[in-house]
Amino acid sequence: MSTHGSLDPHAVLTVVDRRIFGGFVEHLGRHIYDGIHEPGHPSAGPDGFRRDVVDLVRELGVSTIRYPGGNFVSGYRWEDGVGPREERPRRLDLAWHSTETNEVGLHEFSDWLELVGSDLMLAVNLGTRGTQEALDLLEYANLDADTAWTRKRAEHGRPEPLGVRMWCLGNEMDGPWQLGHRNADDYGKLASRTAKAMRMMQPDLELVVCGSSGSGMPTFGSWERTVLEHTFEDVDFISCHSYYQERGGDAQEFLASGVDMARFIESVVAIADSVAATKRSDKRIMISFDEWNVWYLFDENGEQDDKPEEAGWPVAPRLLEDRYHALDAVVFGDLLITLLQHSDRVRSASLAQLVNVIAPIMTEPGGPAWRQTTFFPFSITSRLTGEQIVRVPLDGATVTSSRFGEIPAVNAVATVGEQGTSVFVVNRSVDEAATLRLDVSALIAEFGRDPRIVESHLLHDDDMYAANTLDDPERVGVGPLEDAVIRDGILEVPLPAVSWAALLLA
Repeated sequence: MSTHGSLDPHAVLTVVDRRIFGGFVEHLGRHIYDGIHEPGHPSAGPDGFRRDVVDLVRELGVSTIRYPGGNFVSGYRWEDGVGPREERPRRLDLAWHSTETNEVGLHEFSDWLELVGSDLMLAVNLGTRGTQEALDLLEYANLDADTAWTRKRAEHGRPEPLGVRMWCLGNEMDGPWQLGHRNADDYGKLASRTAKAMRMMQPDLELVVCGSSGSGMPTFGSWERTVLEHTFEDVDFISCHSYYQERGGDAQEFLASGVDMARFIESVVAIADSVAATKRSDKRIMISFDEWNVWYLFDENGEQDDKPEEAGWPVAPRLLEDRYHALDAVVFGDLLITLLQHSDRVRSASLAQLVNVIAPIMTEPGGPAWRQTTFFPFSITSRLTGEQIVRVPLDGATVTSSRFGEIPAVNAVATVGEQGTSVFVVNRSVDEAATLRLDVSALIAEFGRDPRIVESHLLHDDDMYAANTLDDPERVGVGPLEDAVIRDGILEVPLPAVSWAALLLA
């Protein structure tokens, strides 16, 4: 089957905000302890952080990392994670039925971010705490003044402010599972009060208000409208969260996940702009898609699998350690394409999560770290994305989704920048190969010569359920697109069924 399109370097959608390649680290399972932090590991530095993991996170190319949760944050006392380690209390984490040792807190995590080259995005607890505690954390983290909190920061080894610019006003407050869950009216009022207070301390913050924790929530839509009616003047972003998994062995429906994400984004944008219209405002609320991934949360019986197997309150139990296969990586790559296609309004996104917990990177205590299949689309897209997003209109073959009807079999987006023109493309068909024929004559006219393919990557496996494991960590990888060519002004990209690809033209 064939899909045709064109690539015009002047059809610019937006300038890239690198925060779209953000990540997410939560105190959950083995993400921090035995993941990024394992003092006894052969690769660990004197700070206890595994340098093999640091290298992989740097290779992944994450820009901003959201911390410390997630559900965890709604019961978190940030003060527990600062000061001398030997004096830090052990606490119960009700979100994940675990024990938090607080060995890693704000300072240690900030040090780790310097190692991996990422910026900090902080979430405040609006579940069991409120405005005053958020102000205390902001003062401790960001203020350049002589106060009790800034003196404590200096005593704890950080005289200079952390300079955290982006802050989340709680997490998934629409969810009944969330500590301190509130209805939209009550949460909107609290978020507005907290945002106003934080801006009195530091006016130039970028603030994210909680949207729905998924488009399937019964209050989706009405939640966004009510919350924004309270907070419209106070915040810059509203959050979206969405996770996808194959259900009932229906791989074709799973491959339509990008369509669901696109409709979710477009619905939230429409609601936000409707609120702007009623307020007669030209302000545009942006989206922070600060939780997205493939996550096998529900088992075959539709039950959630999100509690530790160990009895009691274990420390760093094995939780949510999904093993990703080639099919997952193709869907994942399509989700990234979808985020880029909507990056005029999605100005920040956080892959949830990074290490061990529904993660592109896995580790074994005392052993190796390795790349899961989803690592490759993220690292390659992050590295090859240029400074501007370019629309790639396509026309061609379709596949059938039981939810969405006929959808494009091929989805693509492009970017232009100093290194060249990058094209990211996916074949959503579960059983048919496709060929993308992209007219690049506008590139020839722009630069006065034929472009050439200087780099190409294909993620595909004849066994779409093949995965990288501890025993076989390199079973699935990426290879070159051997048969991609530019001929008579047309870029031809052959795509096997269930495949993701990236090309750099220069």
